Amino acid sequence: MAQPPELPKDWLEFMQKMWNPMSFPIPGMGMPTVDIGEIEKKIGELKTVETWLTMNVGFVQMTIKALEMQKSALESLAAGAAKNKPADKK
Repeated sequence: MAQPPELPKDWLEFMQKMWNPMSFPIPGMGMPTVDIGEIEKKIGELKTVETWLTMNVGFVQMTIKALEMQKSALESLAAGAAKNKPADKK
């Protein structure tokens, strides 16, 4: 029977070098997991966060557009009021 491949003795250092050859600290890489279930769980959590952030970007963009429309409408009203203002007679 074939033996399963062994992880390197310093697998944390091995993973760090593999993912980050320049050796800059990577958030969340303090103790990487080799459990596929944990990795899938983390991927699911990150996709949820991504969806939430995308939704919030949409709300911000919609708010910006609404404020731009409001500004444009107020500028148009102000310009129209200035045009129709009768000249003062003495």
